[in-house]
Amino acid sequence: MKRAVFVRSRGVGARGIKVTERSVYRGPHLYSTRPMIRIQLDLRDLEQWPTDRLPHFTDQLLALLPGLATHGCSYRQPGGLLRRMRQGTWLGHVIEHVALELQTLAGLKVTRGKTRSVKGRPGVYNMLYAYRDEQAGLAAGAHAIRLVAALLPSPLGKVDGLELLDTPALDDVRDVGAIAADLKARLRAGALGPTTRALVEAAERRGIPVMRLNEQSLIQLGHGSRQKRIRASITGDTSQIAVDIAGDKSLTKRLLAEAGLPVPRGVVVRSEDEAVREGRRLGVPVVVKPLDGNHGRGVTTGLFAEDALRQAFQLAARHSRRVIVEQQVPGNDHRILVIGGKMVAVAERLPAQVVGDGFHSIRQLIEFLNDDPRRGDGHENMLTRIAIDGAMLALLAKQGRTPDTVPMAAERVVLRDTANLSTGGTAVDRTDVIHPANIAIAEQAAAVVGLDVCGIDFLSPDISRPVRETGGGIVEVNAAPGFRMHLEPSSGTPRDVAGPVIEALFPRGSRSRVPIFAITGTNGKSTTVRMVARILCKDGRNVGMTTTSGIYFNGHLMMAADASGPKSARAVLRNPKVDVAVLETARGGILREGLGFDGADIGAVLNVTADHLGLKGIDTVEELADVKGVVVESVARRGHSILNADDPMCWRIARHARGRLVWFSLSGGADMSEAMRRHIADGGMAVLREPGADGGTIVLHRAGERIMVIAAAEIPATLGGIAEFNLANALAAVAMCAAEGVSLASIREGLRDFTTSFEDSPGRLNVHDAHGRRFILDYAHNPAGLSALGQVIERLRGRHKRVIGMVSIPGDRRDEDIVEMGQLAAGIFDEIIFREAPDGRGRPPGETNGLMSQGAMLSGMATERVHRIVDELEAVTTTLAMSEAGDLLVLMPTSVEAVWQQILAFAPGPAPVPVARRRAHV
Repeated sequence: MKRAVFVRSRGVGARGIKVTERSVYRGPHLYSTRPMIRIQLDLRDLEQWPTDRLPHFTDQLLALLPGLATHGCSYRQPGGLLRRMRQGTWLGHVIEHVALELQTLAGLKVTRGKTRSVKGRPGVYNMLYAYRDEQAGLAAGAHAIRLVAALLPSPLGKVDGLELLDTPALDDVRDVGAIAADLKARLRAGALGPTTRALVEAAERRGIPVMRLNEQSLIQLGHGSRQKRIRASITGDTSQIAVDIAGDKSLTKRLLAEAGLPVPRGVVVRSEDEAVREGRRLGVPVVVKPLDGNHGRGVTTGLFAEDALRQAFQLAARHSRRVIVEQQVPGNDHRILVIGGKMVAVAERLPAQVVGDGFHSIRQLIEFLNDDPRRGDGHENMLTRIAIDGAMLALLAKQGRTPDTVPMAAERVVLRDTANLSTGGTAVDRTDVIHPANIAIAEQAAAVVGLDVCGIDFLSPDISRPVRETGGGIVEVNAAPGFRMHLEPSSGTPRDVAGPVIEALFPRGSRSRVPIFAITGTNGKSTTVRMVARILCKDGRNVGMTTTSGIYFNGHLMMAADASGPKSARAVLRNPKVDVAVLETARGGILREGLGFDGADIGAVLNVTADHLGLKGIDTVEELADVKGVVVESVARRGHSILNADDPMCWRIARHARGRLVWFSLSGGADMSEAMRRHIADGGMAVLREPGADGGTIVLHRAGERIMVIAAAEIPATLGGIAEFNLANALAAVAMCAAEGVSLASIREGLRDFTTSFEDSPGRLNVHDAHGRRFILDYAHNPAGLSALGQVIERLRGRHKRVIGMVSIPGDRRDEDIVEMGQLAAGIFDEIIFREAPDGRGRPPGETNGLMSQGAMLSGMATERVHRIVDELEAVTTTLAMSEAGDLLVLMPTSVEAVWQQILAFAPGPAPVPVARRRAHV
């Protein structure tokens, strides 16, 4: 009855839940340093109905997911979520916890989440929750939304926008068992095998970065030139020659025998007759196996009769053209694992077998074993399901049995010739009982073959006694041994065998990371990135660099693209030649996916001004500062955060910056602020411009010492000290490199060598003199950038007759920003050509030009001096054609390379081309 009243009371309105956005954060982001999924939900009418007003909702949800009762929520103790739901909380918060609990049911223990309302949008929430597997995490979010919606009254149990997620198709969206099964299936599809997973987890415990390089098990550990690669237990240090030797069983046995190690006699054969002949010569019983097989495939043991030997040859020949016939030595099957020349674990392997109860058939007993949750298909779980196949049928037939035979109570039935886990075998840990003499034999065997990670198959009746006393020996040496039997033996002590591999790859005291410089800000990022990279190259480092124009290695363009996002950062960190990464880090990538790395050694925020506002929920400069602040919030504990003391937003950011604070400022010497004086007096680091002729001097304050670095006029990028924005960029570059410990000599050499040429910094204050004209190409795409450029133009104005500007701003900026761009242009240029970006950024052709023209008119610009051309290349042609000798032409491009080529190709005609005057719409 309550529910009926509830439904009628709502009237007509927006019903149910709508998914409006989603993001997968893989690195530090605006909301957390942890990987999380963000789903933006519009609750519509449900905003008025928190959980305490939804009849029976909490009890029904708890009945489906009793584990929610353990969630601590804001109370940080079991029952906290339940308490919040009884008191009343919104459904976005509930869905967050459901998504976490569903992942936990699938075996992915995650607990972190948060839900926050979106400012200015009632009923809209950003729901965030942690994940360990991306696809399973997204599906958990979709399942959570649909499950919660299914518990609502029918008019409100509707969900829109789930196409943004991987929406699972289930007959009953409330079937928690089916949901868990779906998530487990998604997890299996992309899961690493037990060996690789153990190695990855061991690396993560050491704080070593992990990057998956393909859909299988190829993993990069570490960054750049300090990286190592693994594929399961094959490492980048594994010798290919050693792998080839181990793959040739005959050669392996010969080398081991020549080293005096115990191995069975054997021979390689190519035919059944030869196999029979050699079997008689060696003496029964014998073993037949493929020369280069693995996982026990094609192996038959305990052969006495000629017919059985022929059948065994045929089975082995399916896996290899050459077959080994060898003595069967006595003993139980052991796997000895040797890593870095040292034995680390021993497991006794038992072949797949069942024990009769007098009632059930072999087939049924196998089914009972396969019900063990530790068993899975292939190598996905710690044990493998037992499959009834031809090899098993043949072995049972030798015993006079079939799968439908019912063994007697306590009767043991062996199902496999070999004890491999991959065919359903089990393992017992024997690490603590192996005799030292047997350890010495195993370690010598690994050395003879040359494997850094080596699995030795060792037959011994009693592993606690020397094999030379008991009989037995080495029957096989394996590259890429599996770790399952050691990590989770069927009985005995589990062994951490992944840790020693990581220790061998990254000995204690060695570094797995290259220094990362992450640089963000509204303006100056690209130039500063290039300055820093030039200095580091002068210091002898191999530098990987990302900018909005591409990915570079030691200054050479490797890929042209807007490379200021996380994907490009990861590409640089994958490069095995890179000693240091210098990464332009733009706002868009941070909002879309977070950072492309887990932490920076040097993080810098150059400035924060009004740009890109009104996009992706960022409406104020303060909110933009919070986004850019992610860079310095991710700085390592022993790293450095570089901030602009002349920018008030950087002081806001400093409150959450990590590492040591390093400030830079154009106001040094007598102009130094009191806050900066205190910072320096306390031993802090700062890089300041002290006033003087031609732009003054850059001075480094470090540990109480004042060091003269370089005069501004010595830095070509400052155009003799007049380009203050590039001087500020140089201050930031000095601060970053000094914090990293780069020598002052390299800093000076790098800055003196860096120019504003198109080759050094395309689209950033590029100057070209030709035909009696001066051309400046600069990507000033926002009011702050244009204002800074205007200061340079003002100092050059006296040298030129007219200043002509081709001006633009992306169309996705706010109307007031576009109008302001026009107002600023009117105060700088004598003639203005407004043009638009090629894609319009959501505005119809002509609208952006109209708003800029409006701004110019408001500033008093004469109508006849304002020209509007939508197409960029046409606008460039017009700008060049209307010029005369003695003019300064300033062009602000989108297509930087194409516009520069137009400038270089320009040849003035006999007279300026007339330009049609078009009145601006005011």
